[in-house]
Amino acid sequence: MIAAVASALTLLLAGSPEAEVAAMTPREKAQAVVVAGMPASAGFAGVLVRQWNTELARPRGSLVFADQEGGLVKTFAGIAPFGAASSYRSSTEAYAAGRQTAAALRAAGVHADFAPVLDLSDGPLGSRQFARPEYGVAFARGLGKAACAKHFPGLGSTPESTDEARVYGIVRSQDLTPFRAAVRAGVPCVMVSHAIYPRLGPRRASLEPATYRLLRGLGFRGVAITDSLGILGSPYAPYWARLAIEAGADLVLTTSARDAQRMANALVPLARTGALDAKLVRVVRYRRSLGVGRG
Repeated sequence: MIAAVASALTLLLAGSPEAEVAAMTPREKAQAVVVAGMPASAGFAGVLVRQWNTELARPRGSLVFADQEGGLVKTFAGIAPFGAASSYRSSTEAYAAGRQTAAALRAAGVHADFAPVLDLSDGPLGSRQFARPEYGVAFARGLGKAACAKHFPGLGSTPESTDEARVYGIVRSQDLTPFRAAVRAGVPCVMVSHAIYPRLGPRRASLEPATYRLLRGLGFRGVAITDSLGILGSPYAPYWARLAIEAGADLVLTTSARDAQRMANALVPLARTGALDAKLVRVVRYRRSLGVGRG
């Protein structure tokens, strides 16, 4: 009887995300929480396709991400969305654009879009921001499983983009509102900002445990990914990756294939302790929801 129960449990668990993670080596686990720039070898969680490498072969088994916001930020110039975020005048229009974008990205072999920008319109990103937060949430609903909302907890209070400078912000209740709504709408992925919010701690939000506690406190159960760690300085990318993972990130992003391998190397010790396992279960579930299995 006991043997029969044990056998049944083994069969039940064989295809589970937990079983998949348990079968991975520490190095495989370390690579599986890193999203790399192209060109990249197989084994990373995913790759980021950019305007100048859309035709490169993508590693088998990798999640494929793109920055397809519309307007000034489009990996694929010739496909939806055809307007900047600021151009939408209704939730219906934004939702339709999100659906059109998701379909176009699927046709281009892209699984997930680093969009929508849910930073409020008083922020520094200009036309990348929606006129009203509900339009951004509608765009996310249109993207569906392909959505990865950014830049939590919001850049509305910051004076400049984190791509341009080291910036400080304030965590305002109104900044959290669109993220809370997106979480309720089922957004599966959220990108965390590199701005500094003193309420959350002295380091970049992507490196602060309080940021991820705040995000999870909204009810988010999906995958949290950092903004590109290259912004913080390539020489220290492995250090930033470890800090971000220890703080609560599930995935760490870099636009550099070389830095991706260095980051993975730095995460192997954490993998050996089991510190990546719960994150990887979320990542595996996310991958499966997008139809991506291990290569």
